[in-house]
Amino acid sequence: MTADDCLIGIDCGLTVTKAIVFDTAGRELGIGRRETAQIKPGPRRVERDMAGLWEDVCGALRDALAGIDPGRVRAVCVTGHGDGVYLLDGADRPLGTAILSLDTRAAGIIAGWREAGVLAAALEQAGQIPYAAASAPLLAWLKANEPDRYARIGRVLACKDWIRFKLTGRAATDFTEASTSFTDYRTQVYGPELPALFGVPEIAGKLPEVAMPADLGGEITAAAAAETGLSAGTPVAMGLHDVTATAVGMGVAAPGSFAVVAGSFSINEVFSRSPAPSADWLCRNGIAEGQWLNMAISPAASSNMDWFVKTLCRDAVAAGAGVGGPFSVLDREIAAAFADESDLQFHPFIYGSPVSDDASGGFFGIQAWHHRGHLLRAVMEGIVFNHRYHLDALRSRFTGEAVRLSGGISRSPLARQLFADALDLPVETVAAEETGALGAAIIGGVAVGLFADAASAAAALVRVTHTYGPDPARRDRLADAYARYLGLIDALRPHWAGLRGASGTPQPTKAS
Repeated sequence: MTADDCLIGIDCGLTVTKAIVFDTAGRELGIGRRETAQIKPGPRRVERDMAGLWEDVCGALRDALAGIDPGRVRAVCVTGHGDGVYLLDGADRPLGTAILSLDTRAAGIIAGWREAGVLAAALEQAGQIPYAAASAPLLAWLKANEPDRYARIGRVLACKDWIRFKLTGRAATDFTEASTSFTDYRTQVYGPELPALFGVPEIAGKLPEVAMPADLGGEITAAAAAETGLSAGTPVAMGLHDVTATAVGMGVAAPGSFAVVAGSFSINEVFSRSPAPSADWLCRNGIAEGQWLNMAISPAASSNMDWFVKTLCRDAVAAGAGVGGPFSVLDREIAAAFADESDLQFHPFIYGSPVSDDASGGFFGIQAWHHRGHLLRAVMEGIVFNHRYHLDALRSRFTGEAVRLSGGISRSPLARQLFADALDLPVETVAAEETGALGAAIIGGVAVGLFADAASAAAALVRVTHTYGPDPARRDRLADAYARYLGLIDALRPHWAGLRGASGTPQPTKAS
């Protein structure tokens, strides 16, 4: 390792694609970003153009490498949003648009599987109950609704696998991504009976080969070098699921702390040295054999705040353009609202929910004296309460001394304190803002021998910058508010299907 060595982490999220050049101490040397467009062709559908994503990655890499000799790059590693599907045909060409993990078209499949006992069998064999955006129900939906496209599937990839394929020409996946649907949690390898359980036995031969995250996944091809600015022959690590990469980038690579990401998804996770399947979380492969990552997730986090700001705060979006963003304007309104005795509540379920396939978002308790800041505060509290819902489940089985927090609203000190008060745990933030890309870069460094393993590298490279302890008075108020939050969920259960309307209500769909 030399002072000139650097690593690149590529993070393909649900809304933004990032490429970041890090030195071997974890400092950012160059960064490139592209907003990656989503396609929403109908209710419950969220898709992406695969060629467009590759173009965004190429542009982000060129920007990140501006002024940096690409010969200094020792390794590249890709992470990307998990679940969803990126399909290739028999000639390894994109087979239509990718389906993202915000997509809920397969909710009817899940409802049918629940009635048929498939979900219970999945928990027993795969260690998790699939949700609508996992690859298994999406493939079952395609088989039932787009049989011609389903019949043409040549390979089933995940987001980061598609990008690594474009970089290296190798179609494969890694240990963490492989466990999103078709892995037996006990053996940590593909379960031969699982495709048939989910009604898609034909897929068994279309699943990619599996390697470990820090195995070498190929080299930058001449064609990819021409498009990205990287040097041909640069090693590319296999990579890992973005949830796992973010934990590593926050310094959580072993049991002991909870990792919480308040991004597009509410992500709450903890590593364990033995499997602990539950209906309340997903028991998936960790970053090494004999390690598991237990994650409680839902699409009910900062995406709600993004929706609110883009829809109802256009003045702040315009005023904040180029001078710090909309929250440079809105933070004053939110801070003023936190000084008031407001009990306004918000359910952050506009993209999905952990409590019901039918759940939708909503404000409760609005009165004439409330202003926009109170609504923003309610959205923030609702997001935090959804994280508590997941963490309370995990804390019933696992212990952790603190929460490492990143993503979305966690950039706000108000939100960080809110997490500490609502969770009644110390909340730590780290120096790196782009923890997913840093986690990927760390894995890339392990792949080429710069670091011994992910845990020791994370301990050396990740620096805690702030710790927020719970305030007893605010903790007690939030405990009461959280009880009302849960009470409203129970009261609304009979009404959610009707609130969605006929076009949005999931109906059981024949899965095979």
